Amino acid sequence: MTRTSQWPLPPDSIRYVVPSRMVQLLDNHPLTRDLYPLAFGHYRQARGHHMHRQHHDDNLLIYCTDGLAHLNVEGEGHRVQAGDLLLLPRGAAHRYSADTDQPWSLHWVHFAGSLASAFCEHMGFSRQTLIRHVGQQPRLLVDFNGLLSVQQTGFRPSGLIHAANRLRQLLTAVPLCAEPLAHRQPLDLDSLHGFMKEHLDERLTLENLAELSGLSPAHFATRYRSLTGVAPIQHFLHLKVERACQLLDNSDLSFRAISDSLGYEDSYYFSRLFKKVMGVSPRDYRHTRRH
Repeated sequence: MTRTSQWPLPPDSIRYVVPSRMVQLLDNHPLTRDLYPLAFGHYRQARGHHMHRQHHDDNLLIYCTDGLAHLNVEGEGHRVQAGDLLLLPRGAAHRYSADTDQPWSLHWVHFAGSLASAFCEHMGFSRQTLIRHVGQQPRLLVDFNGLLSVQQTGFRPSGLIHAANRLRQLLTAVPLCAEPLAHRQPLDLDSLHGFMKEHLDERLTLENLAELSGLSPAHFATRYRSLTGVAPIQHFLHLKVERACQLLDNSDLSFRAISDSLGYEDSYYFSRLFKKVMGVSPRDYRHTRRH
């Protein structure tokens, strides 16, 4: 059985240990043998919490959400604080204890499986990197709490198989949460869209927009799409088409003049883009709207 701390649990903390017979089932089941949990829990303000493992037979992931703790791994000291994600890999002798004045709060999971080491590497951990600061991450809290949904299921295989796959979801989310801080800052969409509207007469590039956000073009495009569901240049084109619709509705300008005002010297090219977005040609749009 996995060796967890013997810290006495207060009413607002949880410890869940998978029985040995169910660990054997998870280790052999085709849906879980690659990765499965052995024990997990949530300790709130764990005053007096401490642990010393000379022989560590599994992997332990800890997410500190508040307070401080003191850690020693194979003779090297570390300080763990709120927002730190800590991995204690299999075989690493260690000891840790909650700070006396500011005891840590933590979510944790012991895990194993044939792909456990690959998941550790995927999360960005190594013997040289045991702690990653990810800050406050609601996504990780949701995934850690998802493991606890197996409680009161009577150790049924179906519940534990579900927990094993929630663990996979948790570990694969870590790289997304551990991006460099600048890449995790929310984009100022209002400013970006305002800039786009002010430059509808130009042909902005992805590089132009990424520079405003202080991100590389690739990271900017990824962040923007995750927030809006569309690519930034696609949204800029939609703003141009929207403006063209307004001019077709409210002016007698030719479509050539409208195209030119929106930065397209080739009105035929913009006409094709317009039809792709609106489903009708500029001529048909104007005719339909006016009659």
